[in-house]
Amino acid sequence: MELTDVDVAVRAARAAAEVLLPLRTSGLTGRPLGDAGDAAAQRAILAVLTAERPDDVVFSEEAADDARRLAADRVWIVDPLDGTREYSDPERSDWAVHVALWAAGELGAGGGLASGAVALPALGEVHVTDPAPALPARPDGPVRIAVSRTRPPAEAEAVAAALDGELVPLGSAGYKTLAVVRGEVDAYVHSGGMYQWDSAAPVAIARATGLVTCRLDGSPLVYNAPDPSLPDLVVARPELADRVLAAARARR
Repeated sequence: MELTDVDVAVRAARAAAEVLLPLRTSGLTGRPLGDAGDAAAQRAILAVLTAERPDDVVFSEEAADDARRLAADRVWIVDPLDGTREYSDPERSDWAVHVALWAAGELGAGGGLASGAVALPALGEVHVTDPAPALPARPDGPVRIAVSRTRPPAEAEAVAAALDGELVPLGSAGYKTLAVVRGEVDAYVHSGGMYQWDSAAPVAIARATGLVTCRLDGSPLVYNAPDPSLPDLVVARPELADRVLAAARARR
């Protein structure tokens, strides 16, 4: 039976998780552990994509940029280990594996993202675009806004002030986006540096779930663009998105 693109994304994400988890107990720590995890997860994902989709191009954080992607119809955008710092801390679970498919035929559907999977290996979870997760109801209480643990942006602080909300520091970009999908927070506001592989797969899942995803100025997120940089991101529940974006734009 032929695998669907979502099946391939899941298989690749799980292959990475299966090598990343044992490495955490291998005796390596700190930067050497992160480097080993990056390399091992890249090999695991590439092995699956080469076997299952040999004609597609792979665009990964852990490999040289392949210029063929700019003329290709199908490009896998991969972050083998999103959140190296969190992965290297045995107490943390807020790191992820990203595998997304960009397809030229999907250009009119939000930056070309066609399919995706995000693994949260420390939690034993894999989230996919199809079937998309169901968005949980928002609980009573203040609006919760996910931000970087080390660099919370001024725009997020402005959003929290405008919505009478609270900032929730979390780890990797993928985990923060999936935290909105999972109902752990209500929005994620990021500014100050990010690349296409940091957001492609989690954004694909967020969109499939019905969340609003865009740049801080409200413009679309575009993937497989020549410049790998995609430096800012908003992911928000639809009932909050207009207020989140208005507050972020006002701060800018």
